[in-house]
Amino acid sequence: QVQLVESGGGLVQPGGSLRLSCAASGFTFSIYPMSWYRQAPGKERELVASITSSSAITNYKDSVKGRFTISRDNAKNTVYLQMNSLKPEDTAVYYCKASRASVVHWGKGTLVTVSS
Repeated sequence: QVQLVESGGGLVQPGGSLRLSCAASGFTFSIYPMSWYRQAPGKERELVASITSSSAITNYKDSVKGRFTISRDNAKNTVYLQMNSLKPEDTAVYYCKASRASVVHWGKGTLVTVSS
């Protein structure tokens, strides 16, 4: 069955870094564009970053540009989100998403808390 499993979340101080991973299985990962979303308490889920299947194109939410980097390893069926210079407003549950045409798969999320 299709699975997306996020990992790498945790508690980090402002200015710190975390690297999130999302391991995929049960579908042809290499042909799917991938995205990272986040949802803070009381807020709607929002797109943070996306990457095409070949890694040729990446896009970022304005507030994370220059701090976050999305990447993928199609040989390992994994997409990553490197997060640097973290701020308290980055606190959220982070989800990975695979989407192609009408097919969408979501992970269950990993919690990132940025606090001193």
